[in-house]
Amino acid sequence: NAEYMGKEGVFLLGAHKDVMGKFIKPGRVVLLLNGRFAGKKAVVVKTFDDGSKGREFGHVLVAGIAKAPLRVTKSMGKKKIAKRTTVKPFVRYVNFNHIMPTRYLVTGDIELKSHVSDEAMSSADGRKGAKKEVKKIFQEKYSKAKTEKTEKNTAGVQFLFKKLRF
Repeated sequence: NAEYMGKEGVFLLGAHKDVMGKFIKPGRVVLLLNGRFAGKKAVVVKTFDDGSKGREFGHVLVAGIAKAPLRVTKSMGKKKIAKRTTVKPFVRYVNFNHIMPTRYLVTGDIELKSHVSDEAMSSADGRKGAKKEVKKIFQEKYSKAKTEKTEKNTAGVQFLFKKLRF
């Protein structure tokens, strides 16, 4: 059960693999690094540290923002404001290697676990329904985040809805 580490002949017991704590938990805001949604922000809904039957690698179920809301000015009409403040969501499984966690959490603010589940992700209709629910939640949170900016927990929500500039 011991593993050889280094030139000095140091042997470590099998427990060394679990030394680092698991910090990618539900509610963590992450950046996607690969694929169609590279550079987009998402919220972790569920983690699969040891993989699952279909995906035998560590992965997470995320709900994210494919198209962030745009800036609005006073001179814009109601129709244009409504169009520019819409949020286009996505829901998908992502390998741990293809995400970068941020320091932000949105645990108490956004409750996605009940709407986005493994059962919903198993069929195309379920994914479509989950996406609609996520869109409702994100739209509601975005409109609330604009009005209330003083709370500590809203920093994660505000970060989530800003377009990533790099």
